[in-house]
Amino acid sequence: MADCIEKVLKQAEQQLQAVSDLDTGFDTARLDVEVLLATVLKKNRSYFRAFPEVILSDDENEHFQSLLNKRKNGHPIAHITGQREFWSLDLDVNEHTLIPRPDTETLVEFVLENFPQEKLNVADLGTGSGAIALALASEKPQWNILATDQSEQALTIATNNARKNGLSNVTLKQGSWFGPLEQSRFDIIISNPPYIPQQDKHLQQGDVRFEPITALASGEDGLDDIRYLIAHAKEHLLPQGWLILEHGYDQKQAIFDLFKLAGFVNISQKDDYGNNPRLSAGQFCK
Repeated sequence: MADCIEKVLKQAEQQLQAVSDLDTGFDTARLDVEVLLATVLKKNRSYFRAFPEVILSDDENEHFQSLLNKRKNGHPIAHITGQREFWSLDLDVNEHTLIPRPDTETLVEFVLENFPQEKLNVADLGTGSGAIALALASEKPQWNILATDQSEQALTIATNNARKNGLSNVTLKQGSWFGPLEQSRFDIIISNPPYIPQQDKHLQQGDVRFEPITALASGEDGLDDIRYLIAHAKEHLLPQGWLILEHGYDQKQAIFDLFKLAGFVNISQKDDYGNNPRLSAGQFCK
């Protein structure tokens, strides 16, 4: 017979200490095991505090142990549960998409703080799970948002996420970077592109081992896709339009220089919640 909730959680937490959240270096073992058990029991995590003495059934315990073993082998929590919260939206994720991270919410905040207009045309390139596009759509229902990705599997996930969250002001198209935009021009073009150098050791560590490499790495210095986006964005921006990019913590100066070289003005850069450089924005002045 299985043990009570609190004992099961304590034992699982001890087993998970060595592999918990290798990607960030923070110990999230307790959070991880609670999320996994919540998935099995279909309960909120607060249930564990209210009813720690509840005994798991054999089937529940077996299911939980199978999920725990996946996490012990390094699989990301988001892939095990198939879900990730981003900007209070419940998003489906899988191995075909990046796992949305809290620091990417910095980009959403930047857009909402700096663009109060009631109606704008926005493009999100390389949308993955749709996290950025759908977060903006949830806050700005009058905006017209186009979200693109070259991966058919990623677009399927993004489409399901839009439907699940009841967001109808997002159009999804398949294609690489500016291809799906055709002749359209936008007030804002946003992207969280690949920006990790191809030989970076972190690609073999933590959760990113299980994420699509094409959404992570971009050339020897990680800037190949960003160079392309900056070089060609003006062809798809309205006059006074903006290009806004997420990037790595050590790429701030390089990206500032790329924006400036391409003729963008009013270049702005913002740190994430860990006080690391996270995004850069530039305005197209025609």
